[in-house]
Amino acid sequence: MPKSAAPLYEQIRQLIVAALAEGEWRPGDALPSEAALAERFHASPGTVRRALDELTAAHVVERRQGAGTFVATHTAPRDAYRFLRLVADDGTVGFRRELVHCRRARASAETARALHLRTSEPVIEVRRLLLRGERAVVLDDLWLPERHFAGLSAEIINEYPGTLYALFEERYRVHMVRAEEKLRAVAASAEAASLLGLQGGAPLLSVDRVAFTYGDRPVELRRGLYHTEADHYRNQLN
Repeated sequence: MPKSAAPLYEQIRQLIVAALAEGEWRPGDALPSEAALAERFHASPGTVRRALDELTAAHVVERRQGAGTFVATHTAPRDAYRFLRLVADDGTVGFRRELVHCRRARASAETARALHLRTSEPVIEVRRLLLRGERAVVLDDLWLPERHFAGLSAEIINEYPGTLYALFEERYRVHMVRAEEKLRAVAASAEAASLLGLQGGAPLLSVDRVAFTYGDRPVELRRGLYHTEADHYRNQLN
């Protein structure tokens, strides 16, 4: 390994992330054993284990008792909505998805800044509703760099049975590793109120999210408007 001032376990963590970014292992794949990784990186198994502990804590990989270490994936049912913190007051789980549109657009200054793009660079704009039964709960607007999601269309989204993040993994090999969010209370615009079945000016929770893939590259800007009359935003702090 090249010389670095970083601790050896951190260097190994970075090398594993780089290998993931290059596609050596895909989401859901098993990583080599700790002994094999130790041999590859010329380090002790304990040092490799610490690097894997860091990656596990960051949800980049997951440990399975008796099976080994696997690349984390959004296709697993328990991780389907890992970044969505909206919980129904009555315990209802899951959403019905309804696509409003999927179309090509040009990055606004805000989108370009968030996704490290050039202003007016091609992006794909997705708008959809998340519903519990017939009740609209979330209005989502997403902006995705077209260079990473070329060909994404309404037909592809509607035909895919899983979540968007699972689709991004399987078809475009883009895995969302982490996200940053900003929350604020807003009043529903006439357009948002119409889509959510509310009165204009109804109170909503606005959640702006930037999602990052390997190497801390931002690949999605999302603005969600949450109707929290029968739901609440839940976060766990450690």
